[in-house]
Amino acid sequence: MKRVAIIGAGASGLPAIKSCIEEGLEPICYEKADQLGGLWNYTDEVNEDQPCVMKSTVINTSKEMLSYSDFPVPKDYAMFMQHTYVLKYLHLYAEKFDLAKYIHLKTEVQSVVMANDFETSGRWDVTVKDIPSGEISTNTYDAVMVCTGQHTYKYSPEFAGADEFSGKILHSHDYRDSRGYEDKNVIVVGVGNSGVDTAVDLCKTTKKVYLSTRRGCWVSKRITGKGLPNDMEAYRRYLLLIKKHLPKSILDWGMIRKSNQQFDHKAYSLKPDHGFFSQHPTINDDLPNRIASGTIVVKPNIKRFHANRVEFDDGTTLNDIDAVILATGYKYKFPFLDSSLIEVKGNRVDLYKHLFPPNLKHNTLALVGIMQQIGAVFPISELQCRLSARVFKGDIQLPSSSEMWDDINQKRMVMTKRFVQSNRYTMKVDSVPYMDELAELHGSKPDLYRLAMSDPSLAFNCFFGPCTPYQFRLEGPCPWDGARDAILTQWDRTWHPMKTRPTGPCSWTESADTFVYTIVCLLMAYIVFVMF
Repeated sequence: MKRVAIIGAGASGLPAIKSCIEEGLEPICYEKADQLGGLWNYTDEVNEDQPCVMKSTVINTSKEMLSYSDFPVPKDYAMFMQHTYVLKYLHLYAEKFDLAKYIHLKTEVQSVVMANDFETSGRWDVTVKDIPSGEISTNTYDAVMVCTGQHTYKYSPEFAGADEFSGKILHSHDYRDSRGYEDKNVIVVGVGNSGVDTAVDLCKTTKKVYLSTRRGCWVSKRITGKGLPNDMEAYRRYLLLIKKHLPKSILDWGMIRKSNQQFDHKAYSLKPDHGFFSQHPTINDDLPNRIASGTIVVKPNIKRFHANRVEFDDGTTLNDIDAVILATGYKYKFPFLDSSLIEVKGNRVDLYKHLFPPNLKHNTLALVGIMQQIGAVFPISELQCRLSARVFKGDIQLPSSSEMWDDINQKRMVMTKRFVQSNRYTMKVDSVPYMDELAELHGSKPDLYRLAMSDPSLAFNCFFGPCTPYQFRLEGPCPWDGARDAILTQWDRTWHPMKTRPTGPCSWTESADTFVYTIVCLLMAYIVFVMF
């Protein structure tokens, strides 16, 4: 039995363990913290180089889109879960598949190097340190999965005069809650999801929060019309097919128009110069209300710091600033890997399918969950792990190094053309197209044409309904018998926690809406069939 070392026991490490078990490999997982969960393992204490959510964090992806492909989130969990429930879900997943026995907690990986016989075997020597005892040991493994995520090492840009500033400057990595910021003037730098969430959390207790941004952003909400989850509405195969064949200018126009119907981004000083799809959407339901109430004020980029004031690019200054929180993202860093194995250039790691180093003689090293995804990371990491396990086992042969580089360069060109220049957009992927790409290699991409012949109802839901992760367990290696039922009941689980009081039977107008929606879907099916 081949042995696989897994580094990290978070949202990527757990499916890595399970995928190895499914393929008959022996996983040994090392986790630096004292419990599994990674980013979702909340602690009041700030630990350097260990990711952690804020105390008020609520996920931006709905529970059905976040679920692992053969383990739906419990139906009584909220549509958008608090971080404590995400951690509970990870523990339930580990318990269901008996994963904990493979995890060595409080164990830090110090180095991963090629074994002496790597040229012939592809094996790795992994050196670890048992944190409580300090004991160091080295073992040899047939393959390695790096599952340390992308929110570990802080990226903090340099600002002129920062050393003169008398207030506190910290990274959002170190922010937990608003305690200690009561009646303070605080600047939050960055309008990504972390920055906006931090600003909204702070503004309830501070004197004033200033939100500093270089470019502005387009803001989306978690829920759309009728309270539907935004991602379950957007990530549908028929919409993605239409999007693929429409010019980007038309798509941008449509989404910008939709965003401005929620609130006028220009009037709220958030409007960027770039299109909607040129940047990761910022998802927050509270930001426009907080700006409208004056508790958050949008400002341009910081030019320089002074003793107790901050100067901005437009020449304006703010006095008596008590703290600045840098929500400026993270950088890739793998201290246990030699730079000859993994080179980080401009916060970019060149990997085949954002997973495999292209220059190794043996494909026995995989970096899981480090892509910058638009959508939920859980099912993407899981599919990466399922593919990696089959590659390690020898059931899938990857293309040559030159073919890998062709794929990497082509993806980089597409990404450079689409996204604004930033450290945040070096390894960006759209969740469903990327999962389809992985599933095609893995052999688990659903064949909707064949499915339409044998199970029209299921095919209809897969094409016109949300592209939930269960679709990738319908066929191929390690299918799940419950995948069909999970797809057909996904809306039942979505709405279940909302049914907290009786509201009577559906009205005739609600029934009519359902009928009209079905007719529209059938018409769309006909149009798609004719066009494509």
